[in-house]
Amino acid sequence: MKHQISFARLQTVDARDIITHMSDPRVAAHMPLLTSAWDDATVAKFLTTKEAYWQRDGLGHWAILANTEYVGWGGFQKEGDEWDYGLVLKPKAFGLGTQISRKAIEFAIADQRIPFVTFLLPPSRKKLGALRRFGAEFVGEVEYDGKAFLKYRLETG
Repeated sequence: MKHQISFARLQTVDARDIITHMSDPRVAAHMPLLTSAWDDATVAKFLTTKEAYWQRDGLGHWAILANTEYVGWGGFQKEGDEWDYGLVLKPKAFGLGTQISRKAIEFAIADQRIPFVTFLLPPSRKKLGALRRFGAEFVGEVEYDGKAFLKYRLETG
């Protein structure tokens, strides 16, 4: 079944939905930087931080909706001179990653601000075929906040 995917601002999502999402151990399994429990204060700080990126760069992470239901968050966040793409889905939406990423990458290709996209994946991620099919190339292993990540790059221009 194909889902209607749309992007919205994170502030439109009920904070409790984000707390539940980010508290699921299946989500945490692939997020080495997720080291503490999520509560009202954590989600408030998260939303404030993500909104600050929108204010600074005119782009940031979205709430991801499938048929109007919140299924995760992700999008583009500027890290130095690079636009990094991230996607954090609820477990029941794990199978939508390729469809969501395809729509996001189409957005990046159409946006003149984004000449290329980077992807930082934890080494625990083993299924990387979709990334290769998109045309992303492995750059190498990098460290971010003291944790190892696999870095890929996709030219969009």
